[in-house]
Amino acid sequence: MFRIPLLVALALCVAFGVGIVSTVSALKATVGFGAIALGPWVAFPDAQTANTDPYAKAHRARAGKLLYGGAEGLQFTAAIDSDGQKLSSGCSYDITGVTPPARFWTLYATNANDQPMKTDPALPGAINAWTVLRQPDSSFIIHVSPVAQPDNWLAVRRAGAFKLVLTLLDTPTAGSSGLIDLAMPKIVKTGCADA
Repeated sequence: MFRIPLLVALALCVAFGVGIVSTVSALKATVGFGAIALGPWVAFPDAQTANTDPYAKAHRARAGKLLYGGAEGLQFTAAIDSDGQKLSSGCSYDITGVTPPARFWTLYATNANDQPMKTDPALPGAINAWTVLRQPDSSFIIHVSPVAQPDNWLAVRRAGAFKLVLTLLDTPTAGSSGLIDLAMPKIVKTGCADA
């Protein structure tokens, strides 16, 4: 007597459960289509536009992130170094080179869940275009390390894998189709505490 309603209820629970789990995993796996990779740096230039795909819209809504206008800004993320190795907060890295043209840029570290990495408030948790010390040729070297470094130091906490986020604000590259020709800073591992 209750066999058929029980089977229908079980089938609906399985269908809804699989649907919810697959949707959440799809939102966690990607921020959308149309990624551009420049060395270790990855950007989604269409993620902020009206032409963005539904996955990018859902990802941004779920994360509650600020969207930039078409030419206002562009965000690059790096989860690997220039040799293709995953970034580890137990290691030290040098970010060298120059950024693409921008009126202002910021660089900070996040944990594996894209949340800003919490460090001691007295330590430098971010670097920007106004605070970075430059070489005579306008290039820079930023040391990313859990241990204090001279000159430009971005402090990270030993907490496993992390990502670097470079945001270019008021940049002509955000509205340009020539993103592939941009020169991005290199990320080079300089050593690890356990090595």
